[in-house]
Amino acid sequence: MSWNIFIIGYDDLSRRMLPNLRHAEEYTFHELLSLGEVVRAEEYPFARLIADALAQLERFPGPVDAIVGYWDFPTSGLLPVLRRERGLPGPSLAAYLKCEHKYWSRLEQAWSVPECVPPFQALDPFDDQAVEAVEIDYPFWLKPVKAHSSYLGFRIDNPEQLREALPLIRKGIGRFGRPFDEITALIELPEEVAAITGHHCIAEAIISAGRQCTLEGYVQNGEVHQVGLVDSLRDAKHSSVLLRYEYPSSLPGKVQERMLAITRRFLARIGYDDGPFNIEFFVDEQTDRIWLLEINARISRSHAAIFQLVDGAPHFQVMVDVALGIPPRMPHREGPYPVAAKQMLRVFEDGWVRRVPSDEEIRGVEERFPGTLVHLNVHEGMRLSDLKHQDSFSWELGVLFTGAETREALTERIEQCRGMLPFEIEPLSPPAS
Repeated sequence: MSWNIFIIGYDDLSRRMLPNLRHAEEYTFHELLSLGEVVRAEEYPFARLIADALAQLERFPGPVDAIVGYWDFPTSGLLPVLRRERGLPGPSLAAYLKCEHKYWSRLEQAWSVPECVPPFQALDPFDDQAVEAVEIDYPFWLKPVKAHSSYLGFRIDNPEQLREALPLIRKGIGRFGRPFDEITALIELPEEVAAITGHHCIAEAIISAGRQCTLEGYVQNGEVHQVGLVDSLRDAKHSSVLLRYEYPSSLPGKVQERMLAITRRFLARIGYDDGPFNIEFFVDEQTDRIWLLEINARISRSHAAIFQLVDGAPHFQVMVDVALGIPPRMPHREGPYPVAAKQMLRVFEDGWVRRVPSDEEIRGVEERFPGTLVHLNVHEGMRLSDLKHQDSFSWELGVLFTGAETREALTERIEQCRGMLPFEIEPLSPPAS
């Protein structure tokens, strides 16, 4: 028996990870829409992407058993629409939007888990009176209702900073805003949400004290299951810049149990079922308070390789099996290492890429530390500011996945690997003498 699994935006990482699934011989994977169409494109015409995908599925001579994806929007939004058209299991479009429409999600959170929600409001960046319309206190985070990777996300400390950020937001918000408006038009929105389009922003009070983590899980037949909890380590100077994921989390078990209980309350409220999710929390250990940052209606692709290193399979296992309607056959703590990390190889100044690690240097790292994977985002001759989906403060040259016996050994291994992966970045202009 072999199931036909269609993957939106099939990429090199999943080609390396998917053979590590348990019972991998039972799956046959097919690309559905290319990486260039759903990730790297300048625009995402949602209706056309749906039509092209359905036409491809219609041409396929065999059964279509599941449609899956691990990228953010538009991939995440294509999934509920395509599954509905093909009669496949998965979360409803309404449940998806209650996760991924940042303002609607905050309203649902405020109704179901109000103790976890910071002050927030919608803000129209095209409103001439946008600065005067601010109701929450400064400072706050400002970000589009739909974007990802901190795209057009800004920390706003005062009205002047808001005035400076608004033209940048107006210029770029349509890239995701236009296709997001296409998907929200497919259902009837509640009155309090209908006026908040993909061209709006959400302003949220800043949560900065404590520790950030992500709960990876899934819902099947109405039951919420936790797959694992991943810690997020951020830059000390720029708190919005993510430096590393570590798995498993070092948070106390009782705190993890509270986060799972919060997750269950919220997902029950929105009727989310038959799909994976990841939900980000901030734990203020001084006040013993748990804040909910956001929820995504998909697994986090960033965590796949570290689940492989610790548990013995990437959590793509959960994504695939839930989409097939079978109980996930995800192993637990059967991998080669007790702890693993995804390290982002970042720089904080724009420049020209003059050298990247060679294939031989990358192979040297991966062979010296078994299970380690290196992926580059840049190539020689490019300018860092040409990278897509970057935050507002840094550029990600590449990523490193590796594991170790202890957290201390993990930190040492990461530094060893970095030393073996030389980059040369030429500043845009020479420093002043």
